[in-house]
Amino acid sequence: MNPCLAEFIGTTILVIFGNGVVANVVLSKTKGHGAGWIVITAGWALAVFVGVFSSQSFSGAHLNPAVTVAMAQAGKFPWSGVLGYVGAQMAGGVLGGTLVYVFYRAHFLATDDASAKLACFCTAPNIRGYGQAFFCEVLGTFLLVLPVFLMTDAKIKLPGATGATNEVIIGLGTLGALPVGLLVFAIGLSLGGTTGYAINPARDLGPRIAHAFLPIPGKRDGDWGYAWVPVLGPLAGGLLAALVHSMLIGHR
Repeated sequence: MNPCLAEFIGTTILVIFGNGVVANVVLSKTKGHGAGWIVITAGWALAVFVGVFSSQSFSGAHLNPAVTVAMAQAGKFPWSGVLGYVGAQMAGGVLGGTLVYVFYRAHFLATDDASAKLACFCTAPNIRGYGQAFFCEVLGTFLLVLPVFLMTDAKIKLPGATGATNEVIIGLGTLGALPVGLLVFAIGLSLGGTTGYAINPARDLGPRIAHAFLPIPGKRDGDWGYAWVPVLGPLAGGLLAALVHSMLIGHR
């Protein structure tokens, strides 16, 4: 399978399961209504597990622009491949968010709370403050990317990659789907209570775009004034992780 297609499919799967568990918990008249934060964090961990497991053999399972950019900065992925991966991830986020709406459409109709509907697509801070929210997204993503860098040593071929060995570490899949899912579970349980731990621009911006164009009854605005935080925060956190890793280990 083409690596960009694998990133598109993997990200779509990740968002369907991840945003789907949010919809199951917050929308009215669902079987999981009111199930709480543990269900959401567990659902997101399993969403990452399934997304990574489905795409790891074909693309390395980045499924996250912050991971792709960090990998490139660390010399583990060619910069020439970044645009294709990020575009595929963003498209997967849009499609995933759209399919969650279609799946839960009757429950969107039954829900009066417009902010709850928006939460099925994207994140928001529980206490408003851009600086604090940005810090939380930076640190959360840093603690996603740096452990992945430190825990994995596997190398796989990427066609067209440059370098003497023609080999690069290309993603979360080199660590394995289960460890990555558990890592995301830990981040959600420990650090997710402030902003909802987007830690992934495609997971937040892609579905937020879907929310903007979908005919959702009684929907509110997309909180676009906040939308830059779950995009730039994760990118900064990933780049910081790459920098710290380079200082600790050095470029390979």
